Amino acid sequence: MCGIVGVIGKAEAAPLLLEALRRLEYRGYDSAGIATLVNGQIVRRRAEGKLGNLAGVLDRDPLPGTTGIGHTRWATHGAPTERNAHPHSTARVSVVHNGIIENHAELRSELETKGAVFETETDTETFVRLVDDFLANGLPPQEAFAAALKRVHGAFALAAIFAGHPRLLLAARQGAPLAIGYGDGEMFVGSDALALAPLTRRISYLEEGDWAVVDGEGAQFFDAAHQPAERSIVVTAVSGAAVGKGNYRHFMEKELHEHPAVLGDTLRQYLDPKTLEVRLPRLPFDPAKITRLTISACGSAFLAGMVGRYWIEQLARLPVDADVASEFRYRNPPLAEGGAAILISQSGETADNMAALRLLKEAGQKVLSVVNVPESSMARESHGALLTVAGPEIGVASTKAFTAQLAVLACLAIGFGRARRELSTLDEGRLTQALLAVPSHAAAILEQDAQIRALAAEVAKARDVLFLGRGALYPIALEGALKLKEISYIHAEGYAAGEMKHGPIALVDSDVPVIALCPTGPLFEKTASNLQEAAARGGRVMAFTDADGAAALGRFAEQVIVLPKVGAFSTPILYAIPVQLLAYHVAVLKGTDVDQPRNLAKSVTVE
Repeated sequence: MCGIVGVIGKAEAAPLLLEALRRLEYRGYDSAGIATLVNGQIVRRRAEGKLGNLAGVLDRDPLPGTTGIGHTRWATHGAPTERNAHPHSTARVSVVHNGIIENHAELRSELETKGAVFETETDTETFVRLVDDFLANGLPPQEAFAAALKRVHGAFALAAIFAGHPRLLLAARQGAPLAIGYGDGEMFVGSDALALAPLTRRISYLEEGDWAVVDGEGAQFFDAAHQPAERSIVVTAVSGAAVGKGNYRHFMEKELHEHPAVLGDTLRQYLDPKTLEVRLPRLPFDPAKITRLTISACGSAFLAGMVGRYWIEQLARLPVDADVASEFRYRNPPLAEGGAAILISQSGETADNMAALRLLKEAGQKVLSVVNVPESSMARESHGALLTVAGPEIGVASTKAFTAQLAVLACLAIGFGRARRELSTLDEGRLTQALLAVPSHAAAILEQDAQIRALAAEVAKARDVLFLGRGALYPIALEGALKLKEISYIHAEGYAAGEMKHGPIALVDSDVPVIALCPTGPLFEKTASNLQEAAARGGRVMAFTDADGAAALGRFAEQVIVLPKVGAFSTPILYAIPVQLLAYHVAVLKGTDVDQPRNLAKSVTVE
């Protein structure tokens, strides 16, 4: 959540800052602002709402200056108003902040006792007033900033500029990502490489607890103990090309239609189509020797982990625990000596995931991350990383990144099964062949767009929706419900179909669509029986199944969408696509902000 950018440049900073903030829109925000140094003084422009509002303010009242900072804010402390928008400033210092300062109330009380007058409801202003207090007492900017860092607790990424110091920018990170970019006589700061890509590809990443002094020629780093530190410069693979929607109405629609290509690119990394073997890179642990595996993630990535648990336990006979990362660290679970863990994330920056990662490492677990951003904090701090080749995902609701995560986990499950001698070469070849066919099946599912849009017209009328699935399709039912809630704001719940009669069936009536993920196979008859119970009570059964299933379900289902007939191993990846597409079309019909739904952020970098 939130986006930070900073520039010490040769040309006017405001246009560069605004463009960089546009590239951070995917992170989610509800206000925005920019501050620059004009004749040595801090001047700022802010606006509630989208960046277009800020752009309008800048058109009416341009902001000169070659050094500046910018921010997209996602409200935590204080309403999403212009008054609470960043940057927060005094006459001496201006700051942008991503994260939460946990001891802000204590510090605010202390500063008010000393005469400070606060203008906002935000925790961020506490840091600004703290720095300003040190400046007022004669400390130079670098020392004042360092002194303030020693007083604050929490998770933060910070960037600050100072009146009278036109070629100085100070930055810090603790629990939230921040990068520094190197140009030709110019320097940049950003929340991620995507924001800086049009400006430079030479990047240094602040490590946990770091802070940095940036001038027009370079950066000097200090570690958490405030000792000088060296941080390498890397050439980022992130492209500076603009990420556009093409001919699609929304980024989410574009990303949904990228499923086949993303699945193909991801699977090609790990599968050999000639030998029908899984080719995993060197892992930080030996799957044959570990006795227990922990999977942890948040949101849709956690649901991918739930599917991974089914696959790994079935194919490798390895016990797996799957935990929501925000619960895992506080559950304080016993971890096996020499155990291993898999963390899953699109951004690789989620605060709860990072906390789980550090807890696992402290407990002696070897950690493998499945992540879409190779230069992310998670990838850099894990013992090993497997990449999903999904490309930038701009829509807040995860789509192609989710199926790419499933593809990687499927390859891992086969690889683990072979390493533990639970799968034969023949089994490996059969499962690999099934995965290699997934991209073409995904393309066939997308050709059902018109039928799914017709189904969405009925679902859009509902206030409550139930999704049902069994086995590895139970997490996909949860994914369908999550997507519908996220972008259409319709209340939806996902359930294991067998649990229907243990409570949820009380919700069923003629106003409640019951959306079933019900391919033919060993669990088909049991799921069909659950659906008949719902239909008998007036429930509007709407099913995703294959041609054989359609013949049976058509007797009582209101609508049936026929998907390609595939083996059980591939169905979770493929059945994720139509439930995501359904949510998209419902949201369009409801007129919501599909790419940036209310109250949500792409990368949640605070607890």
